[in-house]
Amino acid sequence: MVLQQPLKSFFTFLSHNRTMNQLAKKWGLKLGASQVVAGTTIEEAIARVNDLNQKGLFCTLDHLGEFVNSRQEAIEATDYCIRTLEQIAQTGVNCNLSLKLTQLGLGIDDRFCLENMQRIMKTASSLDIFVRIDMEDYSHCQQTLDILAELRKTYSNIGTVIQAYLYRAEEDVQALAGVPLRLVKGAYKESANVAMQQKKDIDENFFSLIKLHLSSGAYTAIATHDHRIIERVKKYTKENKIPCSQFEFQMLYGFRVNLQEELVKEGYQMRVYVPFGIDWFGYFMRRLAERPQNVAFALRGFFSK
Repeated sequence: MVLQQPLKSFFTFLSHNRTMNQLAKKWGLKLGASQVVAGTTIEEAIARVNDLNQKGLFCTLDHLGEFVNSRQEAIEATDYCIRTLEQIAQTGVNCNLSLKLTQLGLGIDDRFCLENMQRIMKTASSLDIFVRIDMEDYSHCQQTLDILAELRKTYSNIGTVIQAYLYRAEEDVQALAGVPLRLVKGAYKESANVAMQQKKDIDENFFSLIKLHLSSGAYTAIATHDHRIIERVKKYTKENKIPCSQFEFQMLYGFRVNLQEELVKEGYQMRVYVPFGIDWFGYFMRRLAERPQNVAFALRGFFSK
């Protein structure tokens, strides 16, 4: 436990390291990353999605990307999202698309990012595929919600993520009543000025937000590996006669696989967040930073090759 915080800081630092990210592209999915990243190509990712679908699991695909700081890179990322949507439709897999606005130019120009999102949503709407805008760090929160609001004037097949550790989260959930939301605890390191710091406070707010959004009748995605929260949700929805069709559980690819399959057998909707792409290093380091215990998990995957 003494080493946990230094390890967390170390992996967070590595996740932002451009040199390591470039080297990782040459390594391929080594160091255990193949345990949590579904491949480097669309074809590999779709194959993993199909395998998960066969087990009754829904999916959402996320094409990983880091350090997008040019318009050309953002346009290429937009094109890749569109190709992913087309592959989902062509193969017939049960899958949504997740994406990050910073990969599409949010850090360059809001209007430019919105235009890229409109291209993606035009395709997604024509193919009847749901798109989820992932929430990033606090500095991008309001920008993300502003772009979502603009897109929802035209498209209903789009939602976003609310992070329970933010003090503003309850107000945001209330403002987004009726919008399909993924609710999460929150994984970024944020200031105590904007985010709760104690686990027990975050857990309680997370569950409160789940109840709040479910009570509005809106579709709710509950993203957690915490079996205690999952049991509370199961109890609450049964007591309040909330149908399983109104919510789903979500977990990351490669984590708590047995629990994912158990939930499906119990009749719950379970969606797996499936990341893929050559820019896997930052994502992998963030997973290790969240729970340094995952280092052992990754090494087992590496040495089992």
